Amino acid sequence: MVARLVLVLGDQLSDSLSALREADRARDIVLMAEVADEASYVPHHPRKIAFLFAAMRKFADRLRADGWQVRYARLDDPDNAGSIPGEILRACAATGAVEGLATEPGEFRLIAALEDCPVPVHIFPDDRFACSHADFDAWAEGRKELRMEWFYRDMRRKTGLLMDGDTPAGGKWNYDHDNRKPPPGSIDAAPMHFTPDATVTEVLSLVASRFDTNFGTLDDFWFATDTAQARRALTHFITTALPRFGDFQDAMMTGEKFLYHAVISMYLNAGLLGWREICEAAEAAHRAGTAPLNAVEGFIRQIIGWREFMRGIYFREGPDYTSRNALDHHRKLPSFYWTADTAMHCLSQAIDQTRTEAYAHHIQRLMITGNFALLAGIDPHVVHEWYLAVYADAYEWVEAPNVIGMSQFADGGIVGSKPYVSGGNYINKMSDYCKSCAYEVGEKSGPTSCPFNSLYWAFLHRHRDRFGRNPRMAQMYRTWARMSDDKRQAALDTADAFLKRLDDGARV
Repeated sequence: MVARLVLVLGDQLSDSLSALREADRARDIVLMAEVADEASYVPHHPRKIAFLFAAMRKFADRLRADGWQVRYARLDDPDNAGSIPGEILRACAATGAVEGLATEPGEFRLIAALEDCPVPVHIFPDDRFACSHADFDAWAEGRKELRMEWFYRDMRRKTGLLMDGDTPAGGKWNYDHDNRKPPPGSIDAAPMHFTPDATVTEVLSLVASRFDTNFGTLDDFWFATDTAQARRALTHFITTALPRFGDFQDAMMTGEKFLYHAVISMYLNAGLLGWREICEAAEAAHRAGTAPLNAVEGFIRQIIGWREFMRGIYFREGPDYTSRNALDHHRKLPSFYWTADTAMHCLSQAIDQTRTEAYAHHIQRLMITGNFALLAGIDPHVVHEWYLAVYADAYEWVEAPNVIGMSQFADGGIVGSKPYVSGGNYINKMSDYCKSCAYEVGEKSGPTSCPFNSLYWAFLHRHRDRFGRNPRMAQMYRTWARMSDDKRQAALDTADAFLKRLDDGARV
């Protein structure tokens, strides 16, 4: 029988992959490829590229050891076709294969590329998730609003995680109110770091030579690059950081990049870890009494709640989702998103950390870089492309709904019932950033006032027709209405002056 190609993508590094299950290792050939198209459709962080190439090479070796024939195209192969369809055609010419098998990619552009490939590629569902497309659509059908909390509760029931029979552990579904403590005095945990081995070192050299102008650095690369290492990183988090993760998951600290966060999302999204093994490890820690319920519930909610909900939204809404712009925002992305050169200390910290680590935690992404972009009226598509480029865990299926929907409200309220905006007070409460800032968080207007303050009120004023009747924003609009005319005008004038400086390219 003629061999078939079994395509394994860089974020599909899982033994349980559906395409591998459909294949016959005695005759079929696994195809893996490092290609320019995938490495450059946005200017990916070099750390992400290096992580994926190293993990792909190690996974290919693992498949070979397991009896698979693997055809692997390296980026520096002079005959590399530069694209996934091109590599499929090249592999067919070399092996005589006339068809391929693939697991559904996580981005519409790549699904379209496989569907348009001259060689027929049979695409199988990616069942490494807790909720299939059909199950999500069935859950969503007929609902006036799609809210993660209700979806999450159904996922708890479906998976049995943190359930005592039909009742949620502890008697409540959500302990988020316990997870909003300001930053502690010091941090006594850190994610596990791994010293680059020969495979990683070789990849680092390649990436440094090919992507040296991309935003980000490869210095002190420490990511896990295979399943064994990723599982060690998970165990390390469960033991050292999970017990305090809940309390401080929303906190931010100058010079502290990770606090008590797991920093394993890149391993999960690339396939080195599975959602169930992660969640069951956290649940076991709670059952054993080594991690409190608020920490474990908050952690599990991020995985079977937000992560699965984001994927459901992405595939339900379709390929045009990333072009949504419900608030009609069109300002260009400020240059400091690529340089961290800004007097706003919170943004400088979050962006510089992103440059060095390809990582920032969810509140830094939502309430610092995302909050500023929304308040300043930046085009949501360019914001989306920035997030997709700079984070090691970013793939469009998970990144786009978080940015277009949750962060920028560009989908008009499909993901969230209100925009996630705040003035400087929230940042001051949840971080120590404001203490080191050139701007004064306590000032509401004027050239030395925190820009988040005036931009916040200007945003509400600009969009009052859309949000003025939103019950979740009523209190803010009442506060705005109670201000004197002079105070309101001072806030608007301050915001206008700041945005003009931003548009003129001045350092802000």
